Amino acid sequence: CMLLLVERGLLDLDAPVARYWPEFAAAGKEGVLVRHVLAHTAGLPGVRPPFTLDEALDEGRMASRVAAEAPFWPPGTRLAYHALTFGWLCSELIRRVDGRSAGRFLAEEIVGPLGVELWIGLSAELESRVATLVPARGFEITYLGEGPEPLLEAVYGDLHTDFHWNEPRLHRVEIPAANAIGTARSAARLYGGLARGGEIDGLRLPAPPP
Repeated sequence: CMLLLVERGLLDLDAPVARYWPEFAAAGKEGVLVRHVLAHTAGLPGVRPPFTLDEALDEGRMASRVAAEAPFWPPGTRLAYHALTFGWLCSELIRRVDGRSAGRFLAEEIVGPLGVELWIGLSAELESRVATLVPARGFEITYLGEGPEPLLEAVYGDLHTDFHWNEPRLHRVEIPAANAIGTARSAARLYGGLARGGEIDGLRLPAPPP
């Protein structure tokens, strides 16, 4: 979704995020570029204090928290997987530039034209089709080092300690980095097309930028 906006000239990879999202400049983030967001080098892998489950279900609240957060390290200097903040960063940029949420943009610009079954934000009538996830024995978020550190809690918040992913309330809202739901065939069609340069039955998705 972000790359479509880049291709259309609506997002500039080398522009500061604050050009599109002025509140984001808070706490020393004036130099964070759109490129940093897409490359997981924005220095914002989490928020402090860690977010609650209720906050994670409120995309607007999380966008505000990310906008207010100071970088964990100078932007562009370190790669760190922005496991959940990536979605809130990208979704708010999409909303500021296009007016649509990430889920609606995906539905109208990609899912509809491709004819696939894939959602970020599932409607209630589709809940009965969702498979139940069963964590493997010993399932946990992995990390490097002697033990969990504060960064891990900042990255995953309440989702670090409890398994909530079978709850319909998590399926209904948009958590753009974490709760896309779809059929295996649809996911394979989307990613297969991207792996072949973005061409799927005559429909061209954006190729990665240089």
